Amino acid sequence: MRSRRVVFDTSTLVSAALRPDSIPYRALLTAILSCDLCASEATLDELREVLGRDRFRRYLEDEVRQEFLRTIERNVRLCAVREGAELSVDPRCRDPKDNKFLALALESEAEVIVSSDEDLLALHPWNDVRIVLAAEFLREFEQGS
Repeated sequence: MRSRRVVFDTSTLVSAALRPDSIPYRALLTAILSCDLCASEATLDELREVLGRDRFRRYLEDEVRQEFLRTIERNVRLCAVREGAELSVDPRCRDPKDNKFLALALESEAEVIVSSDEDLLALHPWNDVRIVLAAEFLREFEQGS
């Protein structure tokens, strides 16, 4: 039996990085320890870019930010997403930048996308992929579903 595959969007990962005592951080740890945490080059690039923004630097020291990124990179299942996959997802997200998470979910055969982004959450369920908040992911995981 294969491990449960899960995708975390950038907003949830940024929340986890900024607040290690938060629900998104606990959800991330749960996913790292118990699931296949799936990422693509595009999703990792977006995470690096967002965490590198000036507005986050006052909340997250460079060393802490780099260690968080290394932890993510060490613990993800890097999935190839075929060229053009973001353009062919159906239905598409109302924010085209979020289509990378939908394409990743399809290509990796993920069961769930953990997100705090309203544009993604509005699609739940999407092509048999659940799109849930970190708190719901934790609750479902703890209940064994």
